[in-house]
Amino acid sequence: MQSHTGPGDLTSVDLTDLALFADGPPHELFARLRSECPVHWNNTADGPGFWSLTRGSDITAASLDPVTFSSARGGIFFRPDTLIPLEVGRRDFMLWKDPPEHAKYRNVITKFCLPRTLILVDAVVDDIVTNTLDAVAQRGRCDVVGDIAVPVVATVIARLLGAPDEDIEQLNAWTRDIEQGITLDLNQSASVEEMGRYCAKLVGSQVVRGVDSLANTLAQPDGDGNRLSQSEIAGFFAMLLFVGNNHPRNAISSAVHALLENPDQLELLRAESPRMRTTRSGLAPVALEELLRWSTPVNYLARTATTDTTIAGTDIKAGDRVVMWYASASRDPDLFPGADRLDVTRDKCDPPHYAFGGGGEYFCQGAALTYRIMSVTLREILRRLPELALAGPVTYERSAFVTAPTSVPVRFDRTGSLDTQRREQDLVDELERLTGKTVTLES
Repeated sequence: MQSHTGPGDLTSVDLTDLALFADGPPHELFARLRSECPVHWNNTADGPGFWSLTRGSDITAASLDPVTFSSARGGIFFRPDTLIPLEVGRRDFMLWKDPPEHAKYRNVITKFCLPRTLILVDAVVDDIVTNTLDAVAQRGRCDVVGDIAVPVVATVIARLLGAPDEDIEQLNAWTRDIEQGITLDLNQSASVEEMGRYCAKLVGSQVVRGVDSLANTLAQPDGDGNRLSQSEIAGFFAMLLFVGNNHPRNAISSAVHALLENPDQLELLRAESPRMRTTRSGLAPVALEELLRWSTPVNYLARTATTDTTIAGTDIKAGDRVVMWYASASRDPDLFPGADRLDVTRDKCDPPHYAFGGGGEYFCQGAALTYRIMSVTLREILRRLPELALAGPVTYERSAFVTAPTSVPVRFDRTGSLDTQRREQDLVDELERLTGKTVTLES
């Protein structure tokens, strides 16, 4: 990714300027902020200012203290009324809630996100990835974003939500509405209301491989017999659709781009694909953790100070906005030695990265699903698309909120026999299942 900063006064930096994110996160600028001004007051051209946190330790401390740093007080974006009015977010959206209310809403989807539940949808992911790559493997060229990541993730999420495949285009359009609402500070209440009405129609309509769909899960009463209201269901559905659709597709696309820019890492993973295999319990291998650290699909979330406090010697007043830059924390050399080097063999760190937040009660519950989709898709891309190389410029969404490739054009050798490859992989998978050991076929 390109640098967007040079020598100059950091007091003039405005991280709401989308030009800074033309090629993804401005990592050189983040490095300067971490070193010279880790708690940085950010004036904005057309709205209130905020404090930027760029060091991992400060972001973790704020994440683990929701009493002092509130989501409900001012919302989770640069401006309180971004995407939806703040009062609607506080009422209906889990991410706008503080403990203990946040935990009650979080428990609504916990049972669906348990590893033992997600194991049951592995076959769904496998089928979708296989069918998607069947459509491109003989072409010799494709765009990783539009031809692989978008259709794979959108189809998986549609199946888990209980939506028919013919509605995938509409689900993608809603995902785009939400992303644009956050990026451009737009009110997308109308789209959220449409999603809520759509979700109501899905309830009870489908079952995914023996697991109730997410739409059905949202409609079920909790242990005390309480049910979500229609507006709360709409909020959950919008959140699950956006996070489940947007973030894994960006993670896959960014991972392929990263590997193509680091061919030694690509060849290592091609030769040793089990390095990208998740465990049955949902634990992610180091290689996937490293690829997520490198890309960090969500750049930031915001909090509001509830009382006067201090971060790294800087006084923060009650009511001040605090923005936690996860993309910066994931490249913090104090946490990750050689942070500016992609290394899929590095020692596992704790925390492994900030792609799913800074820890605590707001850690993303969709992490296990993201790992599973990434694992299958990346392993199959490297297996099915030999001699993979960039075939044109890589482009990114101009967004301070997400790291979102819009195009990763590639070329590859299309001469291999797909049937032979599948039979070999089926044999490897069956032997590994029976023996519990990694199996490598000799060429």
